[in-house]
Amino acid sequence: MGGKTESTKAESVKKTAVSKSSSAKAAVKKTAAKPAAKSTAKKTTKSTDKTTAKTKAASTAAKSGAAVARKTATAAKSASTTKNVVSRASTTAASKKPVAGIDENGTFRAWDNAKTKAAPKKAGEEKTAVKRGTTAEQAAKKLAAAQAIDPNAGIVTKTNAAYDDAQIKHLDALEHIRLRSGMYIGRLGDGSNQNDGIYVLLKEIIDNSIDEYIMGNGNRIDIQILENRVKVRDYGRGIPLNSVVDCVSQINTGGKYDSDAFQFSIGMNGVGTKAVNALSSEFKVISIRDGYATEAVFKQGKMISHKNTVKLAKPMKNGTYFEFVPDEEIFGKYAFNMEYVEKRLRNYAYLNTGLTLTLNGQPYSSQDGLLDLLKDELESDTIYDIGSYTGAHLQFAFTHTNAYGENYFSFVNGQFTSDGGTHLAAFREGFIKGVNEFFQENYKSEDIREGITAAVLVKVKDPIFESQTKNKLGNTEIRSWIVAEVQSGLDDWLHKNPKAAEMLQKKIEANEKLRTELSAVKKQSKEAAKKMSIRIPKLDDCRYHLEDGVKGENSMIFITEGQSASGSITHARDANYQAIFSLRGKPENMYGKKQTDIYKNDELLQLMMALGIETSTENLKYSKIVIATDADNDGFHIRNLLLTFFLGYFEELVTSGRIWILETPLFRVRNKKENIYCYSEKERDEAQAKLGKGSETSRFKGLGEISGDEFKQFITPDKIRLTPVEISQLKIIPQLLAFYMGSNTPERREFIEKNLLSNSEIDA
Repeated sequence: MGGKTESTKAESVKKTAVSKSSSAKAAVKKTAAKPAAKSTAKKTTKSTDKTTAKTKAASTAAKSGAAVARKTATAAKSASTTKNVVSRASTTAASKKPVAGIDENGTFRAWDNAKTKAAPKKAGEEKTAVKRGTTAEQAAKKLAAAQAIDPNAGIVTKTNAAYDDAQIKHLDALEHIRLRSGMYIGRLGDGSNQNDGIYVLLKEIIDNSIDEYIMGNGNRIDIQILENRVKVRDYGRGIPLNSVVDCVSQINTGGKYDSDAFQFSIGMNGVGTKAVNALSSEFKVISIRDGYATEAVFKQGKMISHKNTVKLAKPMKNGTYFEFVPDEEIFGKYAFNMEYVEKRLRNYAYLNTGLTLTLNGQPYSSQDGLLDLLKDELESDTIYDIGSYTGAHLQFAFTHTNAYGENYFSFVNGQFTSDGGTHLAAFREGFIKGVNEFFQENYKSEDIREGITAAVLVKVKDPIFESQTKNKLGNTEIRSWIVAEVQSGLDDWLHKNPKAAEMLQKKIEANEKLRTELSAVKKQSKEAAKKMSIRIPKLDDCRYHLEDGVKGENSMIFITEGQSASGSITHARDANYQAIFSLRGKPENMYGKKQTDIYKNDELLQLMMALGIETSTENLKYSKIVIATDADNDGFHIRNLLLTFFLGYFEELVTSGRIWILETPLFRVRNKKENIYCYSEKERDEAQAKLGKGSETSRFKGLGEISGDEFKQFITPDKIRLTPVEISQLKIIPQLLAFYMGSNTPERREFIEKNLLSNSEIDA
């Protein structure tokens, strides 16, 4: 609209100018800018030599109007509009000077006097030499050093290697699993992380037994884990005897492709038990059906014995028995963390009421399902009684606490989906609609969900997961159904529980008030934020972030103490996916403070902005937040202060597995030929024994003592050691924070006196 108005005004000015000049009758055709029209332009120029002063004034007015039109055309960046400007300018009485950017030859010269035009080089002026940070010799040395650490440096490239039928290899299914294990189980690991491969193997076997229970067969599963040997016995139907070998060794063979046999199965791709078989040094399966049994024994996926359809001497209950030992050739040295196993079994019990699972004789069962899950997680720290809904294929439980943020436990057919998916997004949407419908209000989603803890289980006939490890559900067709059922189920529960509904509304209104207070505080810090919006002082950012998809999956930010520590990491990091935020020193202890206080703290505000979470954790920029502090008393204190900050105000970052601790070597043992970096006293002792009495041992007290060249090998993807910050149950968070970070209590003083190590002990 604005461009059209200006163009109209320009036309009006030109018409007025032309009417004042009776002698300026010559007109240039619309094709004046074309080479064929040059003669016409010359004739027009000659006629203008005889014009009067009025004609010059008219020409000036015409140029002014054309300039307005040109300005409009430039702003719109339209080729057609530019053409019209040239056309209108050429139909106006011409002068000796260029009109509307057109010279006497009809050439467009609008940009000749632009400010960005480079000034002509003066005669004899020499080009200034480019300043270089290093000499050619230094650059060559750096290049040689970089090439020296190439992990493929020792590989000789055979340029003339034969490529014929003899080079084409065929791997059977289990060989392929061993060669490309990451495609099937995600990560390997040593058992220190709950997502490590050994737990995936355990899950795959138990999932089969759970599927039997879901289909109404057997209500007990016995599990034993001793010295890395896993035994699982269920009491379902048992694998059909003549298909036992195929079901555990042939990819895409199994009963779960028959939707009648397994309607709501966790695993639908026929890979699970095959992966366990392939990745185990020992694997045994026995199926028992109606007094007969079949047994097969494998080693690294190769069958070494088979007993087919043997009649049992004594009657036994139907079912399947699995026994396996994860292969150290694949996983290296590993150990099962029984806390992770116990948590997984508790989840199985919550999701399958009436089922009993035993682990080394300890039973796990649940009568109220997801309601029990939230009770165990939260104990009594809730604002109102936990609400729940149970439908044919959808269950959920929910409540609110005084904690900040949101926490969810989401499941599909009994599978824990740590990354959520369609079902969790639909639940959140349906919950908001249900609340607003019941209260006949239009509350904001953040006010409704702030402080919520909820669990949701959905049963889907043909689940589509985004990976073999099944961490995120992708079925989009279930969204509208879940939204509608959650909305109606919540509305029904609120009508039946008026007291809880009243407390929920008070919580929402309190969240509104808090958000208003936060808005005021954020407004006060807005000027500081503007100054930091382009460059956060203590942040050395990386190139890729979470929003960049696959490229940002490995992005991480190191939170360090002081410039010396960050300096070592800065020289060692990969700037594509590793960022650094440097603290000035010890951050303030935020335990017991209001949420508004963290926005008044300049350093914590900068940290939130660096992470991208100052408005919402959904805007988190990095896949991992890595706390990298010194291995001394001050470093441990800073670590605790940061954990207090995250647990107190961004709890969901911890529960979703975003917070990690960087493990760096405590010792370096070396001789003239070899350096060995040790992460524990045990490793130090082993290194000293290996290198002999003449070796030298150094103790690293701070990250700044490690050079950039040394540090590089501690943060590369294949060597970095990260310990996840995990919480076994939500209810312990307030207890931990109160004990370690609250006011000094006699109990804590006594604990410190009994457990605090002296500096001499720490430096040993």
